[in-house]
Amino acid sequence: MARTEIYCPQCRWKPPPDSRWVCTPEIGGCGKIWDTFATGGVCPRCSWHWIITSCHVCRKFSAHADWYHEPEGQPAPEKRVGSTQEA
Repeated sequence: MARTEIYCPQCRWKPPPDSRWVCTPEIGGCGKIWDTFATGGVCPRCSWHWIITSCHVCRKFSAHADWYHEPEGQPAPEKRVGSTQEA
């Protein structure tokens, strides 16, 4: 079975494994730096569930769930469920 691809739904940039995002304190986060895709958008420090993710290339925000793309002909998996907190 092919793996889910992760890329920006706006510009199709694929984040390399060493890419990191910040749980932004200015809008309620804790400041943790981590790979948001390793946790489905849930901060490993404070459990904040980010429903949006910014692209490091085009700088646009998209729904976090929209970054996950199934290979052609593959059914989409169940939506990932995290904390009830939202960004």
